[in-house]
Amino acid sequence: MNVSSATGTSSNYQNQSTTAPQTVDYKSFLRLLVAQMKNQDPTSPMESTDYVAQLATFSQVEQTVQTNSKLDQILQASALAQASSLVGREITSADGTVTGKVSEVRLYSDGVMAILETGEEVPVGPGVEIR
Repeated sequence: MNVSSATGTSSNYQNQSTTAPQTVDYKSFLRLLVAQMKNQDPTSPMESTDYVAQLATFSQVEQTVQTNSKLDQILQASALAQASSLVGREITSADGTVTGKVSEVRLYSDGVMAILETGEEVPVGPGVEIR
């Protein structure tokens, strides 16, 4: 009896990049669940409680991912609000070499950069004085 492969040839797996992050969304989970149901051993089928447990676990993971996404949005909004409060204030760099009035603020993924009226840039972080 010929049985076709459920995943394709083994060379496809080896050609995939191992550096790309692997994420499973809801649709991928459902495809995996359907494939699991189609390919299960008919003499020893999976119990319905096992399916419910898998769905509950996936639901928890999905909620955690959504919570993390919302927390990231809140952190970004908070950083933006804090950064905007720097405009018009005097700032001194952590090493004390640059002082001036902040004319604009740029928010980057790794922190906040204060742009002074003179055009100089001061990274906002520990040791920076704001008056």
